[in-house]
Amino acid sequence: MLLKILRLLCCFTLTFALTSQAFGQNRVLEGKVIDSAASNPVPGVTVRIVGTRSGTTTDANGSFRLTVTAADRQLVFSSIDYDPKTISITDQNNLVIKLAQSSRSLKGVEVVSVGYGTMDKREVSSAITHVRAEDLKSVAANNPLMSLQGKVSGLTISNTATADPNSSPSIQLRGVSSRSAGLGPLYVINGVPGGNIDNINQNDIESIDVLKGGAASAIYGTRGSNGVIIITTKKGTGSSQLIYNGYVSADYLTMAPDLLTPEEFRTNRVKAASPRGIDYGGNTDWMKAVTRSPSYAQKHTLQISGGNANDNYFASADYRNADGIDLRASKKEYGARLNVNHTSKENVYSVTLNVAPRYMKTSNADQGNFNNAITINPTIPIYDSSGYRYINTGFFANNPVENARLIKSEAEIKQLDISGSFKVNILKNLSSMLTISNIRSSYKNLNFRPSTLTTIVHSNQTTKTNYASQEQQDNNQQNIEWTINYALNLKRSHFKVLGGYSYSYFDYQAFSANNYDFPFDTFLWYNLGSGTWNGGDKGNGQNAVSSTRNDSRLAAFFGRINYDFDNKYILTLSLRQEGSSKFGASNKWGSFPAVSAAWRISDEDFLKNKISWLNDLKLRADYGVTGNQDFDNYKSLLLYGGYGYFPFNGTTYQVYGPSQNVNPNLGWEKAINFNVGLDFELFSNRLSGSVNYYVRTNKDLLGNYNVPLPPNPQSQTFTNVGTMKNSGLEVQLSGVAIQREAFSYNISFTGAYNNNKFVSFSNKLYQGAPFQDVAGLPSPGSPGNIQRLQEGHRIGDFYMLRSAGVDENGALLVYRKDGTIAPANQANADDKQFVGNGLPKFTASLGNVFRYKNWDLNLFFRGNFGYKLFNMQAFYIGTPATQSDANTLRSAYDPKSKYAKLTNSATTSLASDYFLESGSFVKLDNVTLGYSHDLNSKYMRAFRVYASASNLHTFTGFTGGDPDLYRVNGITPGVNENLNFYPATIQVLAGVQVTF
Repeated sequence: MLLKILRLLCCFTLTFALTSQAFGQNRVLEGKVIDSAASNPVPGVTVRIVGTRSGTTTDANGSFRLTVTAADRQLVFSSIDYDPKTISITDQNNLVIKLAQSSRSLKGVEVVSVGYGTMDKREVSSAITHVRAEDLKSVAANNPLMSLQGKVSGLTISNTATADPNSSPSIQLRGVSSRSAGLGPLYVINGVPGGNIDNINQNDIESIDVLKGGAASAIYGTRGSNGVIIITTKKGTGSSQLIYNGYVSADYLTMAPDLLTPEEFRTNRVKAASPRGIDYGGNTDWMKAVTRSPSYAQKHTLQISGGNANDNYFASADYRNADGIDLRASKKEYGARLNVNHTSKENVYSVTLNVAPRYMKTSNADQGNFNNAITINPTIPIYDSSGYRYINTGFFANNPVENARLIKSEAEIKQLDISGSFKVNILKNLSSMLTISNIRSSYKNLNFRPSTLTTIVHSNQTTKTNYASQEQQDNNQQNIEWTINYALNLKRSHFKVLGGYSYSYFDYQAFSANNYDFPFDTFLWYNLGSGTWNGGDKGNGQNAVSSTRNDSRLAAFFGRINYDFDNKYILTLSLRQEGSSKFGASNKWGSFPAVSAAWRISDEDFLKNKISWLNDLKLRADYGVTGNQDFDNYKSLLLYGGYGYFPFNGTTYQVYGPSQNVNPNLGWEKAINFNVGLDFELFSNRLSGSVNYYVRTNKDLLGNYNVPLPPNPQSQTFTNVGTMKNSGLEVQLSGVAIQREAFSYNISFTGAYNNNKFVSFSNKLYQGAPFQDVAGLPSPGSPGNIQRLQEGHRIGDFYMLRSAGVDENGALLVYRKDGTIAPANQANADDKQFVGNGLPKFTASLGNVFRYKNWDLNLFFRGNFGYKLFNMQAFYIGTPATQSDANTLRSAYDPKSKYAKLTNSATTSLASDYFLESGSFVKLDNVTLGYSHDLNSKYMRAFRVYASASNLHTFTGFTGGDPDLYRVNGITPGVNENLNFYPATIQVLAGVQVTF
């Protein structure tokens, strides 16, 4: 017995010694995986110990960290885009692994998101553009999509107030698609449709996929007509790491209106033969007075990530503080994001959790203040002996500095995105996943106007002296989605099948309250009950409070089949059957089919290995039907509303009656999409790109339509009427122009041509007028509408008087309907003509990336071409006949300017193509210079410092300022329908990224 115990102890001791020795020989391997040709880091590479299940993946910098034992002999590195590589484990602890591009891969893309899943780019048969995080521009923007501007052909991102920290861009894909419904794409964030686009930190983005083809977007049914933008945020990969990103930026005023100085005003306006102004004795640069240039911003992001293939995490926190170029605008925001992923040991199930809260405190800009500034007489001082100077002359008759300092408009915004998924791998080729998500946003709007404003004091008002309001808006979206995926390989045939169910509930609630005549201005909006106008002794309470609530539901069944034969012939079929509570009783459900096919020509025997410079060539074609249900709830129902108050027998009754016509046939806008494209890679993958031609016909356009009274209780019904058509050509290219060991030069180009036509305003049920006048110009002068939507014409057609020059009396001459020439004030509406278009025919961008050792330089150009802009500044303040006692542009008195000829006030407010100018421009949009360096330190692994400048210079013949300040998206491109504007700025940014 004792002998057995001794033997057991000896075995235990020997085992312990060997194990201890083995553990003692454990060591950590670190390294970096780079592209063998471009020397760029390669993220997402799987690093696995041969013969084991242990491994990791490279992070965004291509780095990895892995623990190995003495028994481990080899590592294998694999990625979809690269040939796998196996190396022997040696005594070296810091490795540099060079992977060669696979001849069958598409450079720079591993997988793309296609809606409810991802695919190898080789398998994609529809028009999808994939953008990596490192390809986004370095900009200090309120919305992360501003970093995507110019990066995707056919995607127009327009922001007319980039220096306003609270501004949001207008996003439009492949032209205008609707009259009255939403024009923006559907955002899918980490697989959840309808996410808060403002609740994303640009530093957290891993990739952006833009689904442009109808076959790709059709899987989202009634929300896919305007395209789909899928944003994937980062996840934990590789070894644990801590990354800090921070920048500071400054915005400087540029391309501001060139106005008369006080002395020039006195010379040209006050002392003129026919005086057009008064000298008030002051010397004020009003534009400078309402501007803070430079305005500063800062942003800081801290990211922690780590884990392995089975368990990983990513957490980030960010803080941003930004001021606008105007005196009032500012924004502070605090955000966080947590992505956690767990996969069971045997890969039976996986669980994910994504949480993203954000809080924002804003002070809103008053864009009207810049209009005040450019029109006010510059001889009026800002202050007088009593304080702010009372101004009762000019266009707007108020003091913009006083308004900016005393009037308050603030908001508190809270956003929360939560999603979780549970996936079960039933078989190796069969899985099912349930995803639940909740998207919330809350807006509290706060406004206050004090009683001390000079416009109130000098008007001797005794009521409605000060004003305050609060408004609360809450949006709540709840989603549940269940999908099943099945894959089957039969020799050279490969099948992937997706089936799913989706349900979304949308709830909107709002409450507002306001009052006047508070005893103290210091109450702001915190004591609305103390005001005496609504309630109190005045009793004007009918408009004091308001509240509303509405909701809608969306349910769908969908399926998709992907098939490829021998990786050469690819076919995708999908169908979504979707119903919405927004639609009429007779039209609740709709079907959205799609089909796409691709042929990899380069793999055919007649080309394969026959043409040395051809690496990949794929022909695609797709067809899909998508919808648009982005309109208000309850539009199909008969609604009742208040008709005022009726006194009867000494009692006042509130009267209700029908406020909206019923429409049981109300449905979604339908888009019929066709796309044909070509993907290619040439010259050992040094040149790659794609070309797409598309045709999209939007039918059953939503809008209000005139109907007879009776039988209808209201004169208009919201219904589906009209057809619009867009077609275009898109080109996306990227190439390696120079590739040396220490120096490289990469170039990229995107270009898009779009042609638009409004086909019809009528259908079988409704026969209406063939046109609609739009784009009404504001006062003074009531110039009227200057664009017309007409059957057979493009969106954005200017319809106004055609100029015939200027006569000897300084009056505008125009062509009459019969071809004769007359002063503009003798013409009428029948003399108007189509004279130009405000929709750019061609948009393009050019990216240039230079790398020398650890340095990189990025030069990005962007431009719009082939369109007209209506010069608002020239029309209102650009002629000597401008309204009396208002300032003008210097060009109004420049003999070289055509606008200086318009001296006759009789034709001042008559719009004509005399004020149309080419809006074409090329902009040096972004310049970024950076230096990166890897460190062999236990405290710091790498760092990068960079400096960036945006909107450095604009090459244009347009004289009305930065043409980028004019909207080119929407139904009235090329004209701003009010005088409010926010000036352009040059943004300078300096940042640092440190990896610990």
